[in-house]
Amino acid sequence: MRSVPLWALVSSGCAPVFLVMGWLVAASLQGPPYDPAAQTISVLAAPGNSGSWVMTAAFIALGLCHLLTAWSLRPAATAGRMALAAGGVAALAVAMVPAPSSGGSLSHGSVTTLGFAVLAAWPVLAARAGTAAPWALRPLPSLGATSVMAVGAAWFLVELHLHGVAGMAERAVTTLQSVWPFVVVLSCLRGSPRDGCPS
Repeated sequence: MRSVPLWALVSSGCAPVFLVMGWLVAASLQGPPYDPAAQTISVLAAPGNSGSWVMTAAFIALGLCHLLTAWSLRPAATAGRMALAAGGVAALAVAMVPAPSSGGSLSHGSVTTLGFAVLAAWPVLAARAGTAAPWALRPLPSLGATSVMAVGAAWFLVELHLHGVAGMAERAVTTLQSVWPFVVVLSCLRGSPRDGCPS
């Protein structure tokens, strides 16, 4: 019996698809006033914007995908699974607490920051020692993924502060954060059902 169900490929693989398609469609509905390089994804979900319903739906779908994937990843350490699930809850909260159409929001900013933090931390928290562990759950790749995500999140915060290319930075880090669970699932399923991931 596989330690990771095959349907985890769907939940983890759909996460980046929902996210990227969400911001592409929402931006096209918003039209020329929206600058994807400078403006954040959250702006697309702000009440009153043409594509807000699309981006909100994408955040909800992303959150559900992360929750399902966290549930399925039995080979990962419990702390990592909980962090991934927390990232899913944060995505749902972002949908429920949208950014205002103008100005800032402490509640939205807090939820977004929490989401970035737990999704950056989950790879290293999910790591398992030993050669029997799937490649993407070994300490070195896990630490590498967390480090790249943390640097990306820091880049986003700097660009946001400087009013630079915050949208580009956010898209880079959120894409990586949404793809990594799929990489981990693939790495777990590469082994045979007999000698697959440790439980």
